[in-house]
Amino acid sequence: MELGNLIYSTMKNNPSYITKLLGLCILGSILITLSLAANYNDGPYVFSKGDNAEVWWLCNNQKQVDRVENYQGATVEKCGHKARLPKTEPVEVTQLNIEGDFKVLAASDIHGQFGLFLAMLQRHKIVDHNNRWQFGRNHFVITGDIFDRGPDVLPALWFLYELEQQAKERGGGVHLILGNHEVMVLNGDLRYLHDKYLKVSQVFGMNYADLFSKQSLLGQWLRSRPALIKINDAIFAHGGFHPQLAQQKLTLKDINRSFKSSLVKNELAYPRQGLAEYLHKTDGVVWYRGYFKDDGATEAEIEMLLKHFAVNKIIVGHTSQEQIETRYEGRVIAIDASLKKGKYGEMLLIEKNSYSRLTLDGKKIPLF
Repeated sequence: MELGNLIYSTMKNNPSYITKLLGLCILGSILITLSLAANYNDGPYVFSKGDNAEVWWLCNNQKQVDRVENYQGATVEKCGHKARLPKTEPVEVTQLNIEGDFKVLAASDIHGQFGLFLAMLQRHKIVDHNNRWQFGRNHFVITGDIFDRGPDVLPALWFLYELEQQAKERGGGVHLILGNHEVMVLNGDLRYLHDKYLKVSQVFGMNYADLFSKQSLLGQWLRSRPALIKINDAIFAHGGFHPQLAQQKLTLKDINRSFKSSLVKNELAYPRQGLAEYLHKTDGVVWYRGYFKDDGATEAEIEMLLKHFAVNKIIVGHTSQEQIETRYEGRVIAIDASLKKGKYGEMLLIEKNSYSRLTLDGKKIPLF
């Protein structure tokens, strides 16, 4: 009642308030209408049916469907979009510990800004002008959040899927780790979709999450990706590792297995519980922000985590910075450099014990 009286009093004493409020409502309605009326192209959304595939496209806001026989390794193209389909079905990632004498590149939180992401990779000669792998026997980690906010999510997904295969053929590796936005979309939480993907959902007449079902090639691939990885003396995750994980003496395999076994709620026989439920909440590996809060992890807890997982560095995305930064005297590295804003971005390069920031304009700047 008090709130209602306050609103009434405000309107009564400020006649222009109603006009302004109505104007904002009308403007918001117009913007939403215009965004949904925009002309979009998107695709492909590919659904396997044995050796064949059904390929869905959005072309000038219209759905088009192609059928491809013996689709593995085929290239599909329409309406300005193109993808090379995988030669084999995705396999669940079980190797979570990789060691060797190679460079490691890391990026995070692409959020549909594929153009900027690709520009960085080309300028630092990770890929060539044809977008093909040029990083040799080295490894590239993407700590999640390809989805949401930006307009070019699908091109980024197909690019990374193909790049993963190219790197493997050259003796290197591309490792996409799940972020909270991958998990959100797979679970139907679509609050941050770009207008383009709202239009896709509207035209296709289905929930956007269903386009990444178990029958979808991209859906299968995403379900096979891990929530974390350890490469040499560093562990990577989207959000991070809460100290309780070390206190409970959980291994990386324990964490990943429990997280992955409860990935999509509507595919579970029973609701998440115990460790699985914990890992999908605020302190879980895709959501944790405790390295960036005044009341977050202590120095002693970071030391405990490093000792428990036998590493020297924890590398995470999720919590946005203006550039790649460190915490806890360099033991935690934050690699979400706000690429999602569509203006700037950075990647981390590890060469033995040397750490560098790779900038959008092609510069290499020592981190320490």
